[in-house]
Amino acid sequence: MPILILLLGLLFGSFLNVCIYRLPREEFVFNYPSHCPECKRKLGLLDLIPLLSYIILEGKCRYCEVSISPRYPVVEILTGIVFLTTYMSIGFHPGLIKYLFFFSVLIVVFFIDLDHKIIPNSLVLVILTWGILWQIFWPEIFWVESLSGALLGGGFLLVLAVISRGGMGGGDIKLMFAAGFYLGPFLTSTALFIGFFSGAAVGIALILLKIKKRKDYIPFGPFLSLGIFLAVLWGRDIIDVYLSFIGLH
Repeated sequence: MPILILLLGLLFGSFLNVCIYRLPREEFVFNYPSHCPECKRKLGLLDLIPLLSYIILEGKCRYCEVSISPRYPVVEILTGIVFLTTYMSIGFHPGLIKYLFFFSVLIVVFFIDLDHKIIPNSLVLVILTWGILWQIFWPEIFWVESLSGALLGGGFLLVLAVISRGGMGGGDIKLMFAAGFYLGPFLTSTALFIGFFSGAAVGIALILLKIKKRKDYIPFGPFLSLGIFLAVLWGRDIIDVYLSFIGLH
């Protein structure tokens, strides 16, 4: 089963690459077959085998021989790892479907925000709708916890946006509102903590390496996505470790 889950992740990663490329360009994901962005030739089945096609073609388009971005296999491998990790943590039951889809959308959010510094409203709506459906038919937490998590996640970032006068993007606020609906207040707090901590660490490193300047904008969506992922799978363990560290557990 783990091998099948890994292969499924690689396959989904190939589709997520399409979403990452097309959504910021306001192109419909399903309206035409995959093609080379340079020569526009339709890609055949042998060109679309996750990871293997990139290796076999030596990172080049079969038709025009233009280099293919290594981002494509990176997304496929990352998705495979996320799928496998989620399965190993959650096991094989309905919740696995819930979070594999949720994390897949977060991967798209991660890379679109990284590239274009936006989080499309369509992705936030998909996350929120998916969470509401599961809360109706297969709730893991009480509704009051879901609503509290949503209000905490979105509300906290909204307050920061007002205080910083735009230092926090609207997409980040809406993302944490939707994610908080899954997490509840305690795991939402954990996700925010991880997001801010990892964002600060990377930001400081980029400044010290002179890759970024202090006033340069660094997208926050990738760090929030990381925080959400870790909070879902290991948030309670993280909370226990923190409480033990400060002597409250």
